[in-house]
Amino acid sequence: MLRAQLDHIVGQVLDYSEAVSDVLFSAGKPIQAEVFGELQTVPLGLEDEPLLPFQTEAVAMCLMGNNLRLYRDLLEHGSCDLSYELQGRARFRVNVFGRMGSLSIVMRQLSMHVPTMDELSLPEVFKEMAREKFGLILVTGATGSGKSTSLAALIDAMNTQFSAHIITLEDPVEYMHPHKKATVNQREMGLDFDSFASGLRAALRQAPKVILVGEIRDHETIEIALQAAETGHLVLGTLHTADTGQTINRIIGMFDPSEERLIRQRLAESMKFIASQRLLQKIGGGRVAAFEIMRTSLRIRDIVLNGESEDKTFYNVLEDGGNYGMVTFDRYLSNLFESGKITEEMAMAYASDRPRLGRTIDEIKTRRGEKVTDIDGLEIDSGYAEQHEKG
Repeated sequence: MLRAQLDHIVGQVLDYSEAVSDVLFSAGKPIQAEVFGELQTVPLGLEDEPLLPFQTEAVAMCLMGNNLRLYRDLLEHGSCDLSYELQGRARFRVNVFGRMGSLSIVMRQLSMHVPTMDELSLPEVFKEMAREKFGLILVTGATGSGKSTSLAALIDAMNTQFSAHIITLEDPVEYMHPHKKATVNQREMGLDFDSFASGLRAALRQAPKVILVGEIRDHETIEIALQAAETGHLVLGTLHTADTGQTINRIIGMFDPSEERLIRQRLAESMKFIASQRLLQKIGGGRVAAFEIMRTSLRIRDIVLNGESEDKTFYNVLEDGGNYGMVTFDRYLSNLFESGKITEEMAMAYASDRPRLGRTIDEIKTRRGEKVTDIDGLEIDSGYAEQHEKG
């Protein structure tokens, strides 16, 4: 397949809807697009028949071009990551992966415009993150939850406000940051460095004030990230964890048990913020992010150092830390429900503690004068007491 042919197909998919977030090529299915979280078959005016394995392979080969690293990653690991740009119109983060003897491709559309915190309606505490000078800030969540977008807005705020050298290590580069007040050097894995650990180690010799690590995947990367945070750098990174407490435990679990006490001490000193996020469908269409925010405090440091107990948990500290910008997913979800942005069903589906969130939602519904139960027809049995006395 020629690049011009692929460009034409992707252009047609983008014409289908302004809300296309992902484009999928899978053998056995027609070309599909994800629109507001739902997969839809794209009518291309061709024969909208299921793709054949050789067709998805042709798309993959066109995307991968002559980059031997991508073929090696695909053979050794079963998948590879790359970026693709439809000139002047859209950029994509692409994953090519093997599936039952054929290849499939998922293309996640990236904004050509670097979003701001206000445009994303990020919590106010993100503005405090942008003013930090050293330490470790992590944004966590599942794939596709918007971590990269939130970090892009954070980098943009720093780029706008401070004269500093910012280095990003990405796989692949997603948002293109122009130099503003800061100098931003973006490096892509496979082109500019061979692993996050080696790229991070090299960054320490490149005089940065801020280092963004696209993904913290292993012991070596988090070890160097902690060293950088301890030596006066601000390190931003992502992890695939479900919430803030799990993030702390995941990092500790990357080290040998004999190192646990030391790593707890280092984390307690270096950790500034952890923001976990989940992306939900919004009433009326579109998506909205829900956040759980943890920031350093005496109580958080105590739990990091000594671990959670029955009466001291990360959840409880976050629940009590609203005055400091901390919030649990359940509190954030209840606020989204109360403001009419998400349904009760959506809130409960993404809750961390469903019984607790259920009680909060019932309180909100009671204040609105809405029913809090679907059970109808209940009445007091006034004769029960008399019958009981006779018995």
